[in-house]
Amino acid sequence: MPMRWNPEIHPDEITPEGLFRQRRQIMRAAAGVGVGALLGLDPWHALAAAGKDLPDVRSGVVTTADKETPFLSATTYNNFYELGLGKEDPAKWADHLVVDPWSVTIDGAVGRPGRVALDELLRPHPLEERVYRLRCVEGWSMVIPWVGFPLGDLLKRFEPGGSARFVAFETVHDPERLPGQSRDILAWPYREGLRLDEAMHPLTILAVGMYGKGLPNQNGAPLRLVVPWKYGFKSIKSIVRITLTEEQPVTSWNAHAPEEYGFYANVNPAVPHPRWDQSKERRIGTLWRQDTLMFNGYGEQVARLYEGMDLTRNF
Repeated sequence: MPMRWNPEIHPDEITPEGLFRQRRQIMRAAAGVGVGALLGLDPWHALAAAGKDLPDVRSGVVTTADKETPFLSATTYNNFYELGLGKEDPAKWADHLVVDPWSVTIDGAVGRPGRVALDELLRPHPLEERVYRLRCVEGWSMVIPWVGFPLGDLLKRFEPGGSARFVAFETVHDPERLPGQSRDILAWPYREGLRLDEAMHPLTILAVGMYGKGLPNQNGAPLRLVVPWKYGFKSIKSIVRITLTEEQPVTSWNAHAPEEYGFYANVNPAVPHPRWDQSKERRIGTLWRQDTLMFNGYGEQVARLYEGMDLTRNF
């Protein structure tokens, strides 16, 4: 019987081909260990359980009463242009990102610059869960339980100098493996930046996991920024360099299309994107739309950072 298209099914609810194949692999593996062991168990749960549990994660900050986005939706509907332009491409090509070994260079206006292996970088920092909203400039949003620690705690270890006013970030550059970086989409590697006071704000975290497990490659493993009051493109993935600087750094999307993507990128429903409205958003995993909140709902915590600024010009 031929397949019929169901108009009530939204494209982001369709299983990507890559994950469909993983599902089949899980079921074949179940046959090898005894099908009865997984009878009644949703195979997507088995896929999630195959990830590495993060030990000693504190229960931390819940910043919204909104329902969490399902794990499957949060890991199969992504923007990560290094792994392709389509929303399903990051999950499909996730194994092209090599995350072990991994190190991060901390340099610029700091007293203790250096290149640090990931385990050494993370060791002094207790991990906690932070349930944050994430709003994409394209009009969709998620609610994700991130696992990480405050970026400010890390920066203090490397002794920011008195001239430091901004923090610049850089993503891994590996065009031989990452399919998106072989295309002239952006000027690679991907770069982002924050003002130092934004970076030191307690809501700004470095995430190493989500849903209690290690960060999936398609979500920015092994280390990504999460700034919940800004549009998602500010939360740079797969970080390899953090630089403190006196000058405002060049950021990838602002350099590529400055009329569309500002340096600050604060969620502001009153400032429409030139190609679409920003006053509404659709929560991934659902079909309904809702009003977009100023600063993504975190205004009480962060609005003071922008007192006296015209946020229609400094967008």
